[in-house]
Amino acid sequence: MRLILFGAPGVGKGTQAKILSSKFHIPHISTGDILRSAVNKKTELGLQAKEIMDKGELVPDDLMLKLIDEVLHDEKTQNGFILDGFPRTIQQAEKLDDVLENLSSKNKLCVIFLSADDELIVRRLSMRRTCSACGNIINLNYIEDPSSCPYCGSKNTFIKRKDDEEDIIRNRLKVFHETTAPVINYYKDNGCMLEVDGTLAVEEVTSKIVENLEKH
Repeated sequence: MRLILFGAPGVGKGTQAKILSSKFHIPHISTGDILRSAVNKKTELGLQAKEIMDKGELVPDDLMLKLIDEVLHDEKTQNGFILDGFPRTIQQAEKLDDVLENLSSKNKLCVIFLSADDELIVRRLSMRRTCSACGNIINLNYIEDPSSCPYCGSKNTFIKRKDDEEDIIRNRLKVFHETTAPVINYYKDNGCMLEVDGTLAVEEVTSKIVENLEKH
């Protein structure tokens, strides 16, 4: 099974990808996580990506495709995969088609589009924090004590990522609508496209995704 999780920043793609990865026993490939790892390691790709990501803009296709091609040729992805955060432009989608065509596995590709209102996304992301002690990401909207990490219990260890500032979030949404949203029509015309309301409870979103996949 080859899945692409698609939707605006903060709609819940990463959360659903982890759940589906466990359910279907296929790897979750998050371009965001891979890029952040490269940034932290200060690799050549990471240094180039950091400047772009800090502005809320898209990493150039040539950098992303080199990374994606390498990952998809790994033997861990032979039985399928879940792509989260790629493709983000029609050009990337077309080049991804070429990459997939060269893979030995011919599992069907299905795109899952998680939809959500922009203002809800702004509210959700602007309240997102990372615990500097354990590394887990939490949302202040969903915890009782905004000073205590629900995972490790550390106090006053929350930090706010630069790309979770409201102006950066709105710029990311602007970029999404201008360059990424057209990819929805590309996949509607060329393959399997499933749309699910990303504002529902996590468990309900998962249930609807699985239900739709079983029909296809």
